[in-house]
Amino acid sequence: MTKLILVKYAPEIFLKGLNRGKFEKKLKDNIKSVLIGLEYEFVEDQGRWFIYSEQMERIIEKVKNVFGIMEVCIVTRVEANMEDIEKQALLDLSESSFKTFKIQTNRANKNFPLKSLEVSRKVGSYILQNNDEVTVDVHNPECIVNVEIRKMAYIYAKRIKAVGGLPYGMNGSTMLMLSGGIDSPVAGYMMARRGVELHAVYYHSHPYTSERAKDKVKQLTNILKEYTGKLTLYVVPFTEIQMQIIEKCREDELTIIMRRFMMRLACRLAEKFGINSVTTGESIGQVASQTMEGLVVSDDVADRPVFRPLVAMDKVDIMDVSRKIETYETSILPYEDCCTIFVPKHPKTKPRLVEIIKSESVLDIEALVEKAILEMEIYK
Repeated sequence: MTKLILVKYAPEIFLKGLNRGKFEKKLKDNIKSVLIGLEYEFVEDQGRWFIYSEQMERIIEKVKNVFGIMEVCIVTRVEANMEDIEKQALLDLSESSFKTFKIQTNRANKNFPLKSLEVSRKVGSYILQNNDEVTVDVHNPECIVNVEIRKMAYIYAKRIKAVGGLPYGMNGSTMLMLSGGIDSPVAGYMMARRGVELHAVYYHSHPYTSERAKDKVKQLTNILKEYTGKLTLYVVPFTEIQMQIIEKCREDELTIIMRRFMMRLACRLAEKFGINSVTTGESIGQVASQTMEGLVVSDDVADRPVFRPLVAMDKVDIMDVSRKIETYETSILPYEDCCTIFVPKHPKTKPRLVEIIKSESVLDIEALVEKAILEMEIYK
């Protein structure tokens, strides 16, 4: 018998029809990418993926954060005969503290003489005969012992939940407007989980925002990189733009005009580097600039799709995800970003597009955008 890691990918991939092979290949490449430097063997058996390694715990920690993986299971491989299957199932259950169990069989090898239900009955009967401390509960068992019969047989009871989603890099790319707050890293994670390749832009207002604020965003980028494998951060100087808006535009329109500049810059960078879309961490009604009217005015300057994966989530839900992906503690560090240092006392919550266009017409928009991009820093 041999211990292996069973890698189960998301059921959604099965539904890709003629494109399924492309998704499987991308997922397999992504798995191999995160395992660089580790010793392992990739094993396939009738459509199932297994990994053999002496570094099992490290492999599991890496693989469970690969988008597209639904769960990983520690399995024991035995010969495909009832005697070995029964003995291993009994051993797996005896090593646990569970008192109720159920046997669940998947017979992919149709040449095996017994059908799935017959295997489950025989294995369950064998366990009851040899362990008088457990009982069968087919409705609410404490432990499900899984038996998979392929060319070989695989028995397992331990399942570890993975991140799910779709293989990273299969669904285009996006420019994430990454602040130092809680929301935008979660938005980036959610887009990456759907297979969208991430790039990030951060707007830095030196000296009003400190180098610690920039370092905080770099830390958030590095946390996201644990899921994406690679990530480029564009740091765009934003001070001159903000000063021009403060000097020449109405105070109550400051925030919405600033958001329009951010959107212009994100789209310009996306065009420059061949990126398909823009993503923000905005949630409807959360702050003054995130009203329906504010979002419409902001999107007016976009030249490509703008995604807001958090748009219908409340703050508690967003914070729960940020804790799960381990960005929360970094996000709450007290270093302000450019969105929070120049907040008007009474920001306009229902801006009208025609009025905003008129207000910002006093600015040399193109020159400000070009200069900011020319002076940006790039971190890979």
